[in-house]
Amino acid sequence: MTPDPSGDGDNPAQHTQRLGRRDLVLLTLAAAVVTANAYYIHPIIALVAKDFGVSPSEIGLVPALNQIALALGILLLLPLGDRFSNRRLATIFAMGQLAGLVVMALANKFWVFVAGSTFLGFSTITPYLLPAYASKRVAPERLGQVTATLATGVIGGILLARVGAGWVGEHLGWRTVYFIAATVMAAVTFMLPRIMDEREKSAHDTPKHNYVALVLSVFPIIRKHPEVLLSGTMQGLGFGIFLSVWLGLGLYLTSPAMGYGADTVGYLAAVSLLNLMTTPPMGAWADRVGPRKARVFIAVVQFCAVCLLGLFGHSLWLMLIPIMIMNVVGPLIDITGRMTFLSLPTNVRTRLMTAYIVLMFVGGGMASWGATYAYEHAGWHGTTMLTLCLSGLLMTLAFLGWWFGPERRGKPATGE
Repeated sequence: MTPDPSGDGDNPAQHTQRLGRRDLVLLTLAAAVVTANAYYIHPIIALVAKDFGVSPSEIGLVPALNQIALALGILLLLPLGDRFSNRRLATIFAMGQLAGLVVMALANKFWVFVAGSTFLGFSTITPYLLPAYASKRVAPERLGQVTATLATGVIGGILLARVGAGWVGEHLGWRTVYFIAATVMAAVTFMLPRIMDEREKSAHDTPKHNYVALVLSVFPIIRKHPEVLLSGTMQGLGFGIFLSVWLGLGLYLTSPAMGYGADTVGYLAAVSLLNLMTTPPMGAWADRVGPRKARVFIAVVQFCAVCLLGLFGHSLWLMLIPIMIMNVVGPLIDITGRMTFLSLPTNVRTRLMTAYIVLMFVGGGMASWGATYAYEHAGWHGTTMLTLCLSGLLMTLAFLGWWFGPERRGKPATGE
């Protein structure tokens, strides 16, 4: 059997159309909750730093280690989906997230808070198990609808986490944010095993590879299809730009220079609603022009927006312009990156996706700490200069990927 790091070893035919509308709605809500946990820190980062008495670079360890631990968890834990059912794994990892949130809410020392956040990141595997579970329990003609529904839950969870955490943190304290998150997570942990079913055992479910072989099987696939490293690196830069800007805003807007509260940072995150309207048509546009060519255009637009972010840093209202632009084009870096390898044979896609996601979160983790370190030593201008460097590197890689890619040479843009 070919290892499937994101699957659960189910026979698709056994579960076709098992997923009803009620369960899909509940899974979408679960996807929102388990994804949101990593994003509560964005608007309240200054409140947490002040309470523990730490510097911006020290508080930057919280999102940085969370993201790097998430990457490590995906690499080491996601392959278990080939040996155990998604139901069992999703429940166990949800319990891990719950434990991390409780530790963060009760932490009386900064290192304890960091440890809780890091364990939370390492346990955040459930968002990547739910789509695999759902895809194997619906008819092919419903797959697009179900995938889009779950993606909407993820986007909604991120949006509500950032907006809600800002308001709650400002008016009720940052610990309340994590107490609420832990309560909701407890409900999801209780719900998941009741709406997900165990896989039906068959002769095909007997694993032919041990755990170490499952993890190591990723690397030969990467060597055969090295472009995933380029796409993953670019997505790591894109995700790093996103985190750098929002963590920097969380510190800058609540500083004496600007004088806003954490709730304002949360309200500002509501511009992510644009993604729900703009991403589908722009994805269709990328289909028409090709992912590599589209990625060059997107990277150039994002670079220009980052330049404006530095120029307009003195005014919250003017900063809305580049923030809105970045929110529109940011998801397209991810979409076009995935398009370069998701047309490859199905037996390698999940392992390529594992490598891609690991690179994404490693980049996000490094940029998270870099942004807060730059803010501590050079203020908002330091954060924007770091973001500008990341954006410039992304733009360069996008151009090289298009110049040497198959689209410019007149070959099919299949990612091969």
